Amino acid sequence: MEQLLQQIEAYKQEIGSIQPDGADALEAYRIKFLGTKGIVKSLFAEMKNVPADRKKEFGQVLNEFKQLAEAKYEQWKSHGDSAHASAGPAIDLSLPGDPLPLGTHHPITLVRNQIVHIFGRLGFSVEEGPEIEDDWHNFTALNLPENHPARDMQDTFYIHQNPDWLLRTHTSSVQARVMERQKPPIRIICPGRVYRNETISARAHCFFHQTEGLYVDENVSFADLKQTLYFFVQEMFGKDVKVRFRPSYFPFTEPSAEMDINCRICGGSGCSVCKHTGWVEILGSGMVHPKMLENFGIDSNKYTGFAFGMGVERICQLKYRVNDLRLYSQNDVRFLRQFTGAV
Repeated sequence: MEQLLQQIEAYKQEIGSIQPDGADALEAYRIKFLGTKGIVKSLFAEMKNVPADRKKEFGQVLNEFKQLAEAKYEQWKSHGDSAHASAGPAIDLSLPGDPLPLGTHHPITLVRNQIVHIFGRLGFSVEEGPEIEDDWHNFTALNLPENHPARDMQDTFYIHQNPDWLLRTHTSSVQARVMERQKPPIRIICPGRVYRNETISARAHCFFHQTEGLYVDENVSFADLKQTLYFFVQEMFGKDVKVRFRPSYFPFTEPSAEMDINCRICGGSGCSVCKHTGWVEILGSGMVHPKMLENFGIDSNKYTGFAFGMGVERICQLKYRVNDLRLYSQNDVRFLRQFTGAV
């Protein structure tokens, strides 16, 4: 009992001599005297060893010591808080915050979303498919059998482990997959990324984006195709846009046509983009080939349809006057910032 009282007296003197300097020293004091394994707790644990006739006396001394230790801690803590407050905040909270740069969609995404919205108003739904495709859905089912010369129109990335698999060269493969599982009426657009083995330049890239459309139903005519595309270009480029159709060839459509609009960059007067003709080709189109319908068990005597496909980069080029395709994939912040707030 006498030893415990002497220890408490020594601890009081130690507390009286402590002058904590800073938060770390204050925390060290708290742990040493008031922590779960601190001196106060250990002294209370000694209560069981005190003779019964002196427990009351020891309890009073121990409570006084605990109150002293806690009071000193609160005193030093409040003194430290007031000193910190008097020093003032580290920053001036009345100043305006730093402006955060406003993000935006990529220009390709902006144009893609607009295309989807325009055709959505005509009842077209969006379909997507795999970018790694098999030969059947990418070529054969689209009236491009093996050794067909039209396959040379597209330089294809084949997968070496299995030459039957490739990176899709167009999103027409999505149309094939839809006709495979769904019977007419079919009215879809298929936006997505495609790949072709081409030399990268200002006018070509090894990957780009397409949006293709397909409408199959009874009594679908070329007039329906033309009116659909007229509506699209006027919504995309304005009511003053001029349009012309030129006969063309695509294996999966017959008859086929390419659609040109007057150059939106030079206004039709002639520039490098339109090759000084005043016209720019923006998409290919045509009536779905009967053999393609038959490949998917669709009666070509009952159903007809039209299809079209456009490069999103080309539409983006004409809308935003971007002359270099490489800019779309270089992630140059100076280029992307120009589209903040674009709609």
